[in-house]
Amino acid sequence: MRLAILAVTSACFVAATLGSAEAAKKKVQVPHRYDGAWSIEVVTLDGPCDRAYRYGVQIRKGEASYAGGDFNISGRVSTAGAVRAVITRGSDSADVVGRLARGGTGGGTWNTTGVISCSGRWNAERRG
Repeated sequence: MRLAILAVTSACFVAATLGSAEAAKKKVQVPHRYDGAWSIEVVTLDGPCDRAYRYGVQIRKGEASYAGGDFNISGRVSTAGAVRAVITRGSDSADVVGRLARGGTGGGTWNTTGVISCSGRWNAERRG
Protein backbone atom coordinates (compact mmCIF):
# COMPACT_ATOMS: atom_id res chain seq x y z
CA MET A 1 0.00 0.00 0.00
CA ARG A 2 2.80 2.43 0.89
CA LEU A 3 4.46 1.66 -2.44
CA ALA A 4 1.23 2.50 -4.30
CA ILE A 5 0.87 5.80 -2.40
CA LEU A 6 4.50 6.63 -3.16
CA ALA A 7 3.96 5.83 -6.86
CA VAL A 8 0.82 8.01 -7.03
CA THR A 9 2.54 10.86 -5.17
CA SER A 10 5.57 10.63 -7.51
CA ALA A 11 3.31 10.63 -10.57
CA CYS A 12 1.47 13.73 -9.28
CA PHE A 13 4.80 15.47 -8.62
CA VAL A 14 6.07 14.68 -12.13
CA ALA A 15 2.79 15.88 -13.69
CA ALA A 16 2.92 19.10 -11.65
CA THR A 17 6.54 19.68 -12.62
CA LEU A 18 5.82 19.13 -16.32
CA GLY A 19 2.79 21.41 -16.06
CA SER A 20 4.94 24.11 -14.47
CA ALA A 21 7.55 23.73 -17.21
CA GLU A 22 4.86 24.08 -19.90
CA ALA A 23 3.45 27.15 -18.13
CA ALA A 24 6.96 28.64 -17.94
CA LYS A 25 7.44 28.10 -21.70
CA LYS A 26 4.13 29.81 -22.41
CA LYS A 27 5.06 32.68 -20.09
CA VAL A 28 8.26 33.31 -22.06
CA GLN A 29 6.13 33.86 -25.16
CA VAL A 30 4.07 36.59 -23.47
CA PRO A 31 5.19 40.05 -24.65
CA HIS A 32 7.41 41.98 -22.27
CA ARG A 33 5.36 44.66 -20.46
CA TYR A 34 7.72 47.42 -21.69
CA ASP A 35 7.88 46.29 -25.33
CA GLY A 36 7.10 48.97 -27.90
CA ALA A 37 8.28 52.35 -29.14
CA TRP A 38 9.72 54.84 -26.66
CA SER A 39 10.82 58.45 -27.09
CA ILE A 40 13.98 59.17 -25.11
CA GLU A 41 15.19 62.66 -24.16
CA VAL A 42 18.84 62.84 -23.10
CA VAL A 43 20.10 65.93 -21.26
CA THR A 44 23.73 66.70 -20.40
CA LEU A 45 24.13 68.19 -16.93
CA ASP A 46 27.92 68.15 -16.72
CA GLY A 47 30.66 68.12 -19.35
CA PRO A 48 31.18 69.21 -22.97
CA CYS A 49 28.70 66.77 -24.61
CA ASP A 50 25.74 68.01 -26.66
CA ARG A 51 23.22 69.75 -24.38
CA ALA A 52 20.16 67.68 -25.25
CA TYR A 53 18.70 65.45 -27.91
CA ARG A 54 15.74 63.12 -28.45
CA TYR A 55 15.55 59.81 -30.27
CA GLY A 56 13.29 56.79 -30.66
CA VAL A 57 14.11 53.45 -29.08
CA GLN A 58 12.35 50.17 -29.72
CA ILE A 59 12.07 47.59 -26.93
CA ARG A 60 11.41 44.03 -28.04
CA LYS A 61 11.43 41.13 -25.56
CA GLY A 62 13.08 43.46 -23.06
CA GLU A 63 16.00 44.30 -25.40
CA ALA A 64 16.52 47.91 -26.47
CA SER A 65 17.52 48.87 -30.02
CA TYR A 66 17.90 52.04 -32.06
CA ALA A 67 17.44 52.16 -35.83
CA GLY A 68 19.11 55.55 -36.36
CA GLY A 69 22.49 54.07 -37.23
CA ASP A 70 24.79 56.77 -35.81
CA PHE A 71 25.17 55.00 -32.46
CA ASN A 72 24.52 51.59 -30.97
CA ILE A 73 22.48 50.59 -27.92
CA SER A 74 23.12 47.42 -25.98
CA GLY A 75 20.57 47.37 -23.20
CA ARG A 76 17.94 45.51 -21.30
CA VAL A 77 14.77 46.34 -19.37
CA SER A 78 13.88 43.89 -16.60
CA THR A 79 10.30 42.76 -16.07
CA ALA A 80 10.24 45.13 -13.07
CA GLY A 81 11.30 48.07 -15.28
CA ALA A 82 14.97 48.41 -14.29
CA VAL A 83 17.06 49.74 -17.19
CA ARG A 84 20.74 48.97 -17.79
CA ALA A 85 22.36 49.87 -21.07
CA VAL A 86 25.53 50.96 -22.81
CA ILE A 87 25.36 53.41 -25.69
CA THR A 88 28.37 53.48 -28.02
CA ARG A 89 29.36 55.81 -30.83
CA GLY A 90 32.74 55.08 -32.31
CA SER A 91 35.15 54.74 -29.39
CA ASP A 92 32.89 56.76 -27.04
CA SER A 93 30.42 55.07 -24.72
CA ALA A 94 28.03 55.88 -21.90
CA ASP A 95 26.58 53.74 -19.14
CA VAL A 96 22.84 54.19 -18.66
CA VAL A 97 20.76 53.21 -15.60
CA GLY A 98 17.22 53.96 -14.56
CA ARG A 99 13.67 52.66 -14.51
CA LEU A 100 10.60 52.53 -16.71
CA ALA A 101 7.18 52.75 -15.06
CA ARG A 102 4.04 50.83 -15.99
CA GLY A 103 2.33 54.14 -16.78
CA GLY A 104 4.53 54.67 -19.85
CA THR A 105 7.19 57.02 -18.48
CA GLY A 106 10.64 56.57 -17.05
CA GLY A 107 13.99 58.13 -16.38
CA GLY A 108 17.45 57.76 -14.99
CA THR A 109 21.04 58.86 -15.33
CA TRP A 110 23.95 58.32 -17.70
CA ASN A 111 27.69 58.99 -17.70
CA THR A 112 30.44 58.57 -20.23
CA THR A 113 33.23 56.05 -19.73
CA GLY A 114 35.82 57.36 -22.20
CA VAL A 115 38.27 60.25 -22.42
CA ILE A 116 35.52 62.89 -22.50
CA SER A 117 33.73 63.12 -19.15
CA CYS A 118 30.01 63.89 -19.31
CA SER A 119 26.97 62.96 -17.29
CA GLY A 120 23.29 63.72 -17.22
CA ARG A 121 19.77 62.45 -17.03
CA TRP A 122 17.31 60.84 -19.42
CA ASN A 123 13.51 60.78 -19.60
CA ALA A 124 11.38 58.28 -21.47
CA GLU A 125 7.82 58.28 -22.76
CA ARG A 126 5.99 55.39 -24.41
CA ARG A 127 4.93 56.09 -28.01
CA GLY A 128 3.05 53.01 -28.98
